[in-house]
Amino acid sequence: MANPEPLLRTGTTVDDLHAALRERVISGDYPPGARMSQAQLAAEFNVSRTPLREALQRLEADGLLIASANRGMHVAPVVNSETEESYALRLLIEPPTVSGLIDEFTTTDFDEMRTALDEMRETRGHGRRFQDAHDRFHDVALNRYPASFRDLIKSLHIRIYRHQRVYLAHNRTPDDFIGVDNLYLDALISGESGLAHHVLQFHLTDAALGLVLDADSDHRFASLLVALRGRGIDVEHTADGTVVRPAAITWSTPTSPMPSLRTSNLVFISEAELVDDVG
Repeated sequence: MANPEPLLRTGTTVDDLHAALRERVISGDYPPGARMSQAQLAAEFNVSRTPLREALQRLEADGLLIASANRGMHVAPVVNSETEESYALRLLIEPPTVSGLIDEFTTTDFDEMRTALDEMRETRGHGRRFQDAHDRFHDVALNRYPASFRDLIKSLHIRIYRHQRVYLAHNRTPDDFIGVDNLYLDALISGESGLAHHVLQFHLTDAALGLVLDADSDHRFASLLVALRGRGIDVEHTADGTVVRPAAITWSTPTSPMPSLRTSNLVFISEAELVDDVG
């Protein structure tokens, strides 16, 4: 097990300890299956067992640790189906929520999102820093969600965070995220709720495909496809749920005037481009 760096001081709060341990799980310093020995961790972090035990229990609630009678606590595996399900739930909840909040965003919100987007551009190739900037970008909207929605989405995001960290390390991924997030911000600023709704649907679907298929190119999707159908969206796939990238995405009802979007995982061709091609 890797030595944590830096070690925490005596008197560290449970919040600090939880954050430090969480980062080490997410970064892979504590890989899936690693045993979380309380004696070893207490010595490494120079803390007593009481705050350590509470921090570990929080990580278990986050879905990052698993407790068993025989093995104690160990790092949970990264499970593709759970990542898919987390994105399916986000797809059902977040786009309509953002549409409903479109008139509540402020100039300060947009300034914060611009700053985060600039940081995303500056931190390409720096996995954690890019991920943190991406989180700050979307947290602006998340912090306006009703409390119960916000808590649920945060819990889902914690469960995909390790998976996302690996995915964002790929050279192509930051540019895909930046391009779609830039269009999303433009839609929010202009008050185009329909466009913001569809761009966020595209973004969540794109991320879900990328994270899961990078880990297992033969993965058979189920819950994500159900959520998409429920929202009148189709992503090109085979009868058994296999998706080959880049997959075409279409909406059963006319979308707002969304431009064509292309990422490594997903392609949307706008009506305007289709007309031009025919012409």
